[in-house]
Amino acid sequence: MSDTTTISELDRATHRQLGVDLYNGSWTLLEKPDRTAAETDEMIHAAHASRWHWSKAGGDVNLARGEWLCSRMYALLGRGEPALWHARRCVEIRDAAQEREDWDLAAAYEAMARASLVAGDRAGARGWAAKAREACAAIADADDREVVEQDLASLDLD
Repeated sequence: MSDTTTISELDRATHRQLGVDLYNGSWTLLEKPDRTAAETDEMIHAAHASRWHWSKAGGDVNLARGEWLCSRMYALLGRGEPALWHARRCVEIRDAAQEREDWDLAAAYEAMARASLVAGDRAGARGWAAKAREACAAIADADDREVVEQDLASLDLD
């Protein structure tokens, strides 16, 4: 008999820590300008692994944010179909979440705008960006609002 712990036997705290670490690692690679092919592979797998670990330790808001990260990553890679899939899941899960921050809605809409743009739906991207800007008005914290506004400003909607 093996004394090795399996993934299903990990406690919530371990799943949570792995979710956080993998999310942060994905984000570091996402922002890296000279990412190698191997690092791109790592980024993809880490983002999905983070989302999976949050399914074992977090709430709906964590799942929505994990979907947001997957969407952002695929958008960065120019992969419209998976970017849209994860952006839609982000919006769906966020809408069903009992607990959420005021910036989650604007971020979910920004994900839809970015994914739509990458998928070639410029009109859809503009519509989602407008919804995101409107949702930004409800963000109480100026720093949180600025993060979403900067993401929206980085979209080439013209």
